Formats: sequence, C-alpha cells, structure tokens
Amino acid sequence: MTTWVENPEGGRERGPRGVLRAWLEVLVRPRRFFRNGVAPGDQAPGLVFAVAVAVAYTTGLFALVPSRIPTLAGGRALSALVGLAAVALLLAPAVLHLTAAMQTVLLVLLVRDRGGISETVQVVAYAAAPCVVAGIPSPELRVVCAGYGTALLVVGLSERHGVSVARAAVAGAIPATFLFGYVFGGLAALQTVARGLGLV
Repeated sequence: MTTWVENPEGGRERGPRGVLRAWLEVLVRPRRFFRNGVAPGDQAPGLVFAVAVAVAYTTGLFALVPSRIPTLAGGRALSALVGLAAVALLLAPAVLHLTAAMQTVLLVLLVRDRGGISETVQVVAYAAAPCVVAGIPSPELRVVCAGYGTALLVVGLSERHGVSVARAAVAGAIPATFLFGYVFGGLAALQTVARGLGLV
C-alpha cells in the first residue's frame, strides 16, 4: 500500500504543494489527470491525498457542527484532536482500502482487460477531491460534492482501466454509493434536499 515510486510517470510533485496541485487538476481536468497523474504501483501519494481530504472534511464538520465531535476525556478541543488523529491514522486508510477492494472485485467481474489494483486505489483516492468541503453543513453542497465525486470515480475508472463510461458507471456504482453516499453523507443530504422540495 505504501509503495512510493521515486520517479513516477507524469512527474508528480511531492509534498503539500503536490497535494494541492493534484486537487486542483483532478477537479478541473479529470481525464488528463487520471491519464497522466496516476502511476502504476505508486499508491503512497494517493493515500496521502485521501487522508488530506478526510482530515479537511472532518475539520470542517467539527468546526461548523460541534455536536459531531466525539465525546472523549479532556474536553472538546482535545476530543476534536483525537478524533482528527483517528481519521488520519485509522479511518481514512481503512475506508480507502475497503472501497478500493470493493471496486477491484467489481472490476474483476465486469472488465476483462484492466489496470492494476494500485491504479484503482489511486482513482478512488483522487475521486474524493470534492469532499474537502463536504463537512460544511449544507445538504445542497454535500449533494454536489457526492455527485461530483461519483463522476470523477467513473471518469477515473474509464481512463485507467480502458472501459466505456457506461461500463465504468456500472462498475463504480456500489463503491460510489458506499463512499460518497454513506461515508461523506451524500444520501442523507439528498433525502434532506428532496424533503425540502416536497419530493418525499
């Protein structure tokens, strides 16, 4: 999981600047990013990116919805720090692995000639880019983040595994529902928006 290629394809920049650059590029030029910014066997930058997104999401959630801070010993501030540490060290890597594992199984079932597992891990990680702001307590914004993340996942799968967008959408439906619908709260937000519009 932590393989770090010294000179990855596409010449990706390392460090905080590299994470910021990857975030901007995957949001603005996703096809080009997934074509050039994902290096086979080089999963560490994807893991770092996923952790950064998860920490940003959780920080926004804790800051704007204090009731979401877990109750731990030592007061609210210490509880928030412990919660963020748990997200960075345990939850984000676990969710990334689980989502990528689901996606890999579905690709094996649906796609004959496909890219490697490391590429799938990176696609899942970078597809989460919009969720940096999903911690803001706006159901509409969260729905947009979930939808955009799902679209990025489909584009990334199509680009890295050489399949049509339609087949990528079928292969990515369950992982996208898990990651963007449940983990980042897109489905609950969609229900809230639908109720507000009188649709349910």
